[in-house]
Amino acid sequence: MTAAAAARLISLAAIWGASFLFVRIAAPAIGPVATADLRMLIGGGALAVYHAAIGFDAQWRRWWRYYLAIGILNSAAPFLLYAYAALELSVGLLAVLNATSPMWAALLGAVAPGERLTKKRVAGLILGMAGVALVCGPEASARWLSVAAGLGAALCYALTGIALKRYGQGASSRAMAAGTQLMGGLLLLPLLAAAPPGEFTPGIVATMLALGIVCSGFAYVLYFRLIRDIGATGALTVTYLIPVFGVLWGALFLHEALSVAMLLGALLVTAGTVLVLRG
Repeated sequence: MTAAAAARLISLAAIWGASFLFVRIAAPAIGPVATADLRMLIGGGALAVYHAAIGFDAQWRRWWRYYLAIGILNSAAPFLLYAYAALELSVGLLAVLNATSPMWAALLGAVAPGERLTKKRVAGLILGMAGVALVCGPEASARWLSVAAGLGAALCYALTGIALKRYGQGASSRAMAAGTQLMGGLLLLPLLAAAPPGEFTPGIVATMLALGIVCSGFAYVLYFRLIRDIGATGALTVTYLIPVFGVLWGALFLHEALSVAMLLGALLVTAGTVLVLRG
């Protein structure tokens, strides 16, 4: 891996780790629905403008149904679940729960024809579950619904991977980044009538712009560049680093406690993810 590719990898992990910080700030202020919906509309819109500027054709007429289906699974559902979970959970915990996505994928893959759980993957799953239990701590019984929402969001990403592998071979990944977010955002728009957003202060506006343009727009451009540089498998190593940055940003900007249990749990989840992805 070149120094430039390593810098892109670390930058992407830092950006996606920061997305949980921005969600944690925005969701209690304007509500989970507005946070998730505006994130998708801003991010998808920014990518659509970028595509238009470089002359990229997303083939909307051919793929819009597919963008809608994947948009529900990969954007609308997980973004809404994370925004709901952010009403109670810390930035670090949200990032750690997100890192369980490869473990869900391993479990789902085990029931698919021709797939099996290797010893490494089983060990990774055990480590990951132990890590989640540690970071959730004794308060998990009081906030179990939020923890379940975070795990459900990670499960959505695992399901997306399976759906893309089976049905999305012909669609451009670059086009999907914009198409799925825009379709997911349009799908959630009617929910805003039932759950109107709270007050948009200048700070919340800046937070949503950062969440949409940087974390949901620019990050995808960076991710696809990373795939081109080091391949899809290499780009997946960003999953190992996101919990580290999530815990770091929460501690630095929201003064979240850095307990031994949180740090050890994040380490176990990261180690479990490594074993699952390399098993």
